[in-house]
Amino acid sequence: MNPKTKIARLSVASNSLLIVMKLIVGIISGSVSIISEAIHSSMDLIAAIIAFFAVKVSDTPPDEKHPYGHGKIENISGVIEGVLILVAAALIIAEAVKKLVGGSFELESVGIGAAVMFVSAVVNTIVSRKLYKVARETNSVALEADALHLKTDVYTSLGVAAGLGLILLTGITWLDPVIAILVALFIIKESMILLSKAFFPLLDTSWGKEEIRELESNLDRMRVNYHDLRTRLAGNYRFIDIHIEIPENESVGNAHIYCDKIEDELKSIYENLTVSIHVEPGDKGND
Repeated sequence: MNPKTKIARLSVASNSLLIVMKLIVGIISGSVSIISEAIHSSMDLIAAIIAFFAVKVSDTPPDEKHPYGHGKIENISGVIEGVLILVAAALIIAEAVKKLVGGSFELESVGIGAAVMFVSAVVNTIVSRKLYKVARETNSVALEADALHLKTDVYTSLGVAAGLGLILLTGITWLDPVIAILVALFIIKESMILLSKAFFPLLDTSWGKEEIRELESNLDRMRVNYHDLRTRLAGNYRFIDIHIEIPENESVGNAHIYCDKIEDELKSIYENLTVSIHVEPGDKGND
């Protein structure tokens, strides 16, 4: 099985288990912060399912309708996931405000709730690290977005666990909805980062500045005389358009061999790379 698909399936399974745990404990305890975490995990599950299908589609070879491949489906997935995080945050805030206004702060089984939140944080830490590892290895925006979902879940679960522990020690039960609101605000911040990262490549964003500097360094090392260098991203696929000067008395055959050599060397450095080279006459060279 494709490693991207395999890790995406693991994310779906872990989220499903955590949702059941959080819902059961949230309903038993009456804790809005635990229920808010269940809502958060539900959005994580939807996001994980979207990521699972996105990585499967993105790896589909180019076809007649999509000659540049299907890489941008991962960016679309990331945008949808970012929106889902915002929806989760809004639901959490609405539920917390409702409880604050209603003045209903009765809680039960607070210790069990804190324990479940801690277990959730441990599980999501393990899965998110695996997701980040595969995302970096494959340049997968969808998996990175899914990993970010779980990373926020780790922080929020630990925050809720700490809050429940504080309630257990102090008996101040109104802290529960306050903690839920703080969790939601953190989620909103993370979702805006994700939306920005996922959306802008849909507009054919160039590579990052550091990546372009590295590319230019590689071209200089290869002694390529070039100009009009352009780059763009589409999910985990990379594209380069470049004009290269070749001695004007060089044969077409030799020019073709030279361009193939440049393309092969660049592809050995960057995965999922497509290079388009425009050849222009330069100096006459040696006769």
